[in-house]
Amino acid sequence: MSHDFSAGAGADGTAAALAPTAQRAPADTGPVLAGGGPDDAASSAAAADDTALVRRLLAGDEQAFERLVTQLHTPMLRLARTLAGPAGAQEIVQETWAAVFDGLVRFEGRSSLKTWVFRILTNRARTWGTREKRTVPVSWLEDADQGSEPAVDPARFDGTGDWVNPPVPWTEQSPEGLLLRKEIGVVLQRELEALVPGQRAVLVLRDVEGCPSDEVCEILGISEANQRVLLHRGRSKLRAALERYLTRG
Repeated sequence: MSHDFSAGAGADGTAAALAPTAQRAPADTGPVLAGGGPDDAASSAAAADDTALVRRLLAGDEQAFERLVTQLHTPMLRLARTLAGPAGAQEIVQETWAAVFDGLVRFEGRSSLKTWVFRILTNRARTWGTREKRTVPVSWLEDADQGSEPAVDPARFDGTGDWVNPPVPWTEQSPEGLLLRKEIGVVLQRELEALVPGQRAVLVLRDVEGCPSDEVCEILGISEANQRVLLHRGRSKLRAALERYLTRG
């Protein structure tokens, strides 16, 4: 089966920011970016849907192929850019599609089809980095921030852990507030791209693609503990950047 894997691709981008409302020091509050994983009640139905879709794909169903590409091509491109940068993203996605259809007969449904595809893409990104002699070290998904750097400046809390200088909410729905939300999207994208690779990859998968933590660990080949650290530090940096932007001047 030969196809143009770029068909069905849409525009890339990230979701809008959510406002922090915590009144005490957060351990790991909710996502900075909108998104969420599937409901537990829908898991069985999703697995059955994946199985049916794979059967149709193996039978050469063109509509099934178009459906899969429409669903996954843009998220795949976004993840490839996160892992390897824009230079190799298209090539990595093309190689991933080829590997997916070559190996589809071996899909066993132990994870979702999306997770399985993303795991192949992650491996292809590593291979591409090695082949192109890019800077993709073995520890590329380790957190580069070593030591005990606090997520929030300790000076912002009193001795009991209450805020001395709490975060500024940004939930206004006035025309000016809505315009500001658009500006925040630009800030978020810029700050997301500035994160270290591991933090960026986990945030994209968790808060943009809506993958649950266990799937993120499977896709990236990292431990649950490492996933939590990467997610917490990445979210904290984005929140801090947004707060600086909202309170400037």
